[in-house]
Amino acid sequence: MEIWDGYFRDGTPANIDLVRDRPIPEGLYHLVCDVLVRHRDGDFLLMQRDYAKPNYGGKYEATAGGSALKGESELECAKRELLEETGLCAESLEEFGRYISKDTIYVSYLGTVDCDKASVTLQPGETISYKWISESAFKAFIHSGEMIPTQRVRFENYFKKCGYI
Repeated sequence: MEIWDGYFRDGTPANIDLVRDRPIPEGLYHLVCDVLVRHRDGDFLLMQRDYAKPNYGGKYEATAGGSALKGESELECAKRELLEETGLCAESLEEFGRYISKDTIYVSYLGTVDCDKASVTLQPGETISYKWISESAFKAFIHSGEMIPTQRVRFENYFKKCGYI
């Protein structure tokens, strides 16, 4: 059973535990961290979601991420999720945005890595493949309709700032 901390909309702790796969009471939120991975050479990492995933199975996503566990900070969550889903540790993690949905507070980071590109590892049940793409190919991915729509919305301000959209 996965336990999360409950938060109010403004990000302050509600001192209430939430349980994965159980309804989140109205007015409460859980925390999810996303890491957009960019190699020092400018390439971006795309991870292919497992086909068994309930949402967007088989689609490539431009993030490693997931829910913060009880007692875990935003940064701890981002580092853990990045390591679990890719096997990578970022040289730096820079927050670039927050997005609030019905019951989730998303915190998005740009993670810069300098690694052997073949060193990416997959997380069983989560990811089945990966690919590194150039910045120009990444821009095309954003505009292709292949990007997961909810992810594009969460990253929109960052993409505008970079001139990608």
